[in-house]
Amino acid sequence: MPSETPRFDVVTSGASFGGLALACGLSQALGSDFKIVLIDRAVPSAAAPTADSRASALSAASKRMLEVLGVWSLVADVAQPVTSIEITDSTLETGVRPVLLTYDNVTGDGDPATYIVPNSTLQAALRQSVEVNPSVELFAPAEALGFASDESGIEVELAGGGALSASLLVAAEGRRSRLREAAGIKVVGWSYPQIGIVTTVRHDRPHHGRAVQHFLPAGPFAILPLIGNRSCITWTEDADEARRILSLDDADFLAEVDKRFGGKLGALALDGPRQSWPLEMHLARRYVGPRFALVGDAAHGVHPIAGQGLNLAFRDVAALVEVLSDAIRLGFDAGDAQALARYERWRRFDSTISAATFDGLNRLFSNDRTLVRSGREFGLGLVDRMPMLKRFFVGEAAGLTGELPRLLKGEAV
Repeated sequence: MPSETPRFDVVTSGASFGGLALACGLSQALGSDFKIVLIDRAVPSAAAPTADSRASALSAASKRMLEVLGVWSLVADVAQPVTSIEITDSTLETGVRPVLLTYDNVTGDGDPATYIVPNSTLQAALRQSVEVNPSVELFAPAEALGFASDESGIEVELAGGGALSASLLVAAEGRRSRLREAAGIKVVGWSYPQIGIVTTVRHDRPHHGRAVQHFLPAGPFAILPLIGNRSCITWTEDADEARRILSLDDADFLAEVDKRFGGKLGALALDGPRQSWPLEMHLARRYVGPRFALVGDAAHGVHPIAGQGLNLAFRDVAALVEVLSDAIRLGFDAGDAQALARYERWRRFDSTISAATFDGLNRLFSNDRTLVRSGREFGLGLVDRMPMLKRFFVGEAAGLTGELPRLLKGEAV
């Protein structure tokens, strides 16, 4: 590190999806003279992505943003369009699971509302876009420990000595954000008595782009189609039962998957590692501070029942790119307090509503009481007979409702 503190326009701590996309978006909007640095403890090489079974349901709006940023072309070949959605609600022992709700997953323009993209491929594509960008500098392995701000800027302390200065510091470090804690921003939230399990399977028969959500008493079991005769399993299970299942050998683990899968796609085989994590919900009480902002999981963590965590992060990115670009073009710097207040107003309400909705859905569908189950079945059957309501759900999944930032409309900022 040079003896004098290097100066940037924006320092972002955390080079995951949100941090990388933010760097791409700001650089494109503000040009090569706008200097951005990404700090990360360990960033995998774009040329050698880490093994990861996880896949994300990218909304049509997120796809539009990635197209504008020049990233979509790097993942398009492995992006599986979701053509239809099928929902069941039954006990694990039910031999035949009746389909209570099904609908075409297509927007009014005839485009898929969602695409399933492997996380490792998307991470590598974003990283590749950053690596060739002359206005973005990567500090890795490195870690931001704390910061101090005043009217002239913000100084970020690095582990092992040294510092960086900037007009704005963005925390994109994930749920356990050190900088959020250093900023004194409290969170509200709770843990669920559930564990999330993810794996990839190969099956004999084609899925035809259909995604399936089995609502089981312990939590949702989602089958997300991947390119080829493959699917990503995103599985919410009671914590004690999940630990038992995760301790099984591959053959017995696959048997547990098969028991929940539904049998419609023929014989199954594991096609990737199994991964797991405890489930929780949290919301930051504030999204901004003096010359400081939170994005992605540092700001909000939601239950994965609707698969919207990454799309919420990209909404944060698109909104922050827009408000910062607008402010800078008016002559303000990237840490302008009014611009950050606009970002918080734009994103905090939407994130809170989303978190509350997903929490409510998990509590409603992870309940095996007879009256509750009967009410759910009636409600899903009613929705199945209401085309307008189905179109509303598709619009929500596509991320095309509400006040959208320009990037999510497919427009350059």
